[in-house]
Amino acid sequence: MINKSFWLGAIVLFIGMGVHAQKIEGLADTPPMGWNSWNKFACDVNEEMIRGIADAMVESGMKDAGYEYVVIDDCWHGGRDSLGFIYADSAKFPNGMKALADYVHSKGLKLGIYSDAGTETCAGYPGSRGYEYQDALQYAEWGIDYLKYDWCNTENVNPIGAYSTMRDALYKAGRPILFSMCEWGDNQPWEWAEDIGHMWRTTGDIYLCWDCKHDHGGYYSWGVTRILDMQDGLRKYAGPGHWNDPDMLEVGNGMPVNEDRAHFSMWAMLAAPLISGNDLRDMTPETIEILTNDEVIAVDQDSLGVQGFKYSSVDGLETWFKPLDNGEWAVCFFNRGEEEAKVNFDWESEKVVDELFGYEAGFDEITYSLHNLWTMKNEGKTKKAFKGTVPSHDVIMLRLTPVK
Repeated sequence: MINKSFWLGAIVLFIGMGVHAQKIEGLADTPPMGWNSWNKFACDVNEEMIRGIADAMVESGMKDAGYEYVVIDDCWHGGRDSLGFIYADSAKFPNGMKALADYVHSKGLKLGIYSDAGTETCAGYPGSRGYEYQDALQYAEWGIDYLKYDWCNTENVNPIGAYSTMRDALYKAGRPILFSMCEWGDNQPWEWAEDIGHMWRTTGDIYLCWDCKHDHGGYYSWGVTRILDMQDGLRKYAGPGHWNDPDMLEVGNGMPVNEDRAHFSMWAMLAAPLISGNDLRDMTPETIEILTNDEVIAVDQDSLGVQGFKYSSVDGLETWFKPLDNGEWAVCFFNRGEEEAKVNFDWESEKVVDELFGYEAGFDEITYSLHNLWTMKNEGKTKKAFKGTVPSHDVIMLRLTPVK
């Protein structure tokens, strides 16, 4: 247990001495994978549900596919005690966060939690402003592995300073806790956050639709394609240990299967964190198939850590490429249009170069085999033009492997 009087003194000492700025390394060498409660449940979170989600993550095959974080978003908070330490709502979490973390850990998973850089969270619960070191110590004591840190109620707060303070607090607390920054891209975190967080949101919240924006009265949420478009120009900032985050997945929350498949594929092409946001306890076989597609996940988790790029766009059919380790490539033909689209891609006449990171496919000199990541079928080689039909709001996704 925390000796709270001792730690209050230690906090004063830490702040008085200053903390050497350092991010906890080695936690996000590839994009983080897990689940978050917000998209499906919002404030309706409790201990029984989180335990059930952890069980389902194992039983569905998601854990085996690489998902590891179970993250409780806003509304878990009870209040602060007389010394300022945060505690969980005892009605929602009667056994406390330490017991819940122990249960999640017993499943071979990790537990995440949520706070805010302001005085209150977005839902009006106690934020961490002024309590960063106490909160970090409490999270470490509970056994927390991941912190999502939001940006509500932060009037007159400097974002670089606020997020750096929590980073330093997490580091000083001594437990490896992945730091997920969520200030919605308002202050261009991609330009300054590499040494602060392991991932940073690039946009406002995702919304359950293909192509829309939802007005909340003063701010907007965005559909899948709107968020995808907002990633333009950001790929140079991402890499192992520091990722652009286009927000959590809506797979399994009500869009058609083809749109879910396209959504998941494009997040993999973006090397985005794969944080599911559906009810894992009640999934269709189609949703499980999408979320546990090992070959698409392998594109996202590729050790090279290079975010994909849009190569071309013609009449709503986009062609995206992503360099992979060992000279391989992923290509995704993404149809955002309302009608099916024909693909006729003559590899040897196309010059695919990632000028930003210095990779070139060299189709005129190198022959690649083609493997379809959704049908699991081999599609020939690049010596011959690839032809196919992409249904509306769907993809054809291929892995290209050099032929020895």
